[in-house]
This record gives sequence, C-alpha cells and structure tokens, in this order.
Amino acid sequence: MDKLILKGIEIFGRHGCHIEEQQRGQIFKVDIELDLNLEKAGKTDDINETVDYPQVLFDVEKIVGGTPRKLIETVAEEIAETLLKNYPCVESLKVVLHKPNAPLLVRYAEAAVEISRRRK
Repeated sequence: MDKLILKGIEIFGRHGCHIEEQQRGQIFKVDIELDLNLEKAGKTDDINETVDYPQVLFDVEKIVGGTPRKLIETVAEEIAETLLKNYPCVESLKVVLHKPNAPLLVRYAEAAVEISRRRK
C-alpha cells in the first residue's frame, strides 16, 4: 500500500487533565500517515485521484485547535475517525499526537500517542 505522509504539523490546542493546561494551552505536533493507492494519481497527475492534503491539514487543525479534551488519546481518535470518514480512498491510517510540554514535575522530552485505524 502506498502512503501519503504529513509530519510535524504544529497546532495550538488546549488539551489536558489539568485546568491550567486547558487555560494556557500549548503547541501540539501531529504526524499522519494515510494508506491509499496512489498509482492512478501518479499516472494521471489528477488531484481527484488522491487526497487533497491541505484539506487534511484543515481537518486536523479544527480538531486539535477545537474543543479541549482531557486525553490526547481522545484527540487522536477523533482525528482518525474524521479522516476515515472524509476520505473514502484511505484504507488505513496512523496518527501520532505529540504533547511536548505537559506540565509535570519530572523532565522528559514529550508525551505522545500513536494509533492505527483501518476502514471497516
């Protein structure tokens, strides 16, 4: 299966279990891998034979920049569900949601979740 990959998408959001995370907010980073057949698009040079990735970026921005959630797992799941619903040519996908600045007492690089979903 071919892949369309979008890495390092940076979006301001207000997700977290602590009220100060939702009030202050932070930049989240998102990586998306969409599994789909790109052969026809590659041969025809036709945008209608692939996924319009600026639209994918818009969809992801609406979710990450939208309603605050307690869990990054919830945000990643919403991204996956939305992309599978909006892009019928996508067979499966992977979403990695990075939260680099969670306010915890122990220093670490980031928290992240990775989910993979397949069309049913």
